[in-house]
Amino acid sequence: MSLEPMDPVEKSPESITDQYLTFLLDGVEYGIDILKVKEIKSWSAVTPIPSTTTTVLGVINLRGSIVPVIDARMRFYVDGRDQDDTTAVIIVNSHNHGVDRFVGLLVDEVADVHNLRAVDIQNGDDVVGSVSADLISGLGKAEDKMVIIIELEKVVATCLWEDDTQNGVAA
Repeated sequence: MSLEPMDPVEKSPESITDQYLTFLLDGVEYGIDILKVKEIKSWSAVTPIPSTTTTVLGVINLRGSIVPVIDARMRFYVDGRDQDDTTAVIIVNSHNHGVDRFVGLLVDEVADVHNLRAVDIQNGDDVVGSVSADLISGLGKAEDKMVIIIELEKVVATCLWEDDTQNGVAA
């Protein structure tokens, strides 16, 4: 008896789904590709590093690895607030300039995991008047709400490898 290869199942855009971990910044839900998420940590103090961009809070020691922590509120121009019990740091794997590295994103709260079909995500270029439009890859329709899908690599790059005058963050 011989085994013949099975025909691959063709998937339509309606059937292709990706998972997104979502988080809140001032009540607005943002999403990142869950495959980029390494872990989620509760807030703990960071070690400030002098002469970094204003969006970099400092670094944490993650089991022997030094990980920079980015303030997502500042990057997306959301008013600051004090850290509390819901504040979290999402550790993501970012790839920039040919280098993979772990980076922490400080967020108000981790919200949910959504399965979004490709047809449920609209292009982020349609965001009118947003100063952060280049950091948004799309707007996803999740159940009865909208999720802003961020361009993780661009967010990290503008925080770690460009100075504040280039990325428009007020000092």
